[in-house]
Amino acid sequence: MKVLVTGVKGQLGFDVVNELEKRGIEAIGVDIQEMDITDRTSVERVIRQEMPDAVIHCAAYTAVDAAEENEALCRRVNVDGTRNIAEVCKALDCKMIYISTDYVFSGEGEKPWEPEDERKPKSVYGQTKYEGELAVQELLEKYFIVRIAWVFGVNGKNFVRTMLKLAQTRDTISVVNDQFGSPTYTYDLARLLVDMVQTDKYGIYHATNEGICSWYEFACAIFREAGIPMTVKPVSTEEYGAKASRPANSRMSKEKLTENGFQRLPAWQDALKRYLDILLER
Repeated sequence: MKVLVTGVKGQLGFDVVNELEKRGIEAIGVDIQEMDITDRTSVERVIRQEMPDAVIHCAAYTAVDAAEENEALCRRVNVDGTRNIAEVCKALDCKMIYISTDYVFSGEGEKPWEPEDERKPKSVYGQTKYEGELAVQELLEKYFIVRIAWVFGVNGKNFVRTMLKLAQTRDTISVVNDQFGSPTYTYDLARLLVDMVQTDKYGIYHATNEGICSWYEFACAIFREAGIPMTVKPVSTEEYGAKASRPANSRMSKEKLTENGFQRLPAWQDALKRYLDILLER
């Protein structure tokens, strides 16, 4: 099997390529230098040249607040870029995994979102990822849409790294306590995606590490696990203030993974410990 992975310089793309290679599967990792997904000609040339059996599309515009002021660019990457890839996958009868997000939902209530629930995004980022999902669904039959949330990995910026960096200059920090979800360790997620791409169990899935917490609880766990003394103050979303609307409820049901025989990701606390062991070289 041969798999092309977009966004190889990002957290998830990096781990997916490593996981494929670890299993002896041929992996072609590309980023904007090798294949600009917003350029249809570039996408067609590279994918046709490589002729993969599947594309795992990890590349995305993910700067949630900046997207509010850069809607055109965000849409070019998340919608047009995704459509460009899906069109070539259709022409070549090639499987596609599209990485989506909890932001496609309204973020209201407390019930975990099911994969087929109504999508009502509240931000530019969420809207463009939703439109990316629609492009994949309209064009392809052999597709997996995998929604993730609160991502952290060794190859890039994330909440865990931000907390550790802030700890170098502060002894008190304020973190939002009214948004709930599940962190996702890209190392664990990559293993699931590689399992998935080798099957024909197509459809929409949710994939995060097990367990629910608030950002405040996540921050407390980071400092506790890292052995860093830090006063963490809980604040509301309103008090914190951010340009883009954030989902208060990012709980997502992962029952469909179990139903289709996929192994769910370990508990987020376990994932955080393993991640910090690498970051702090313990």
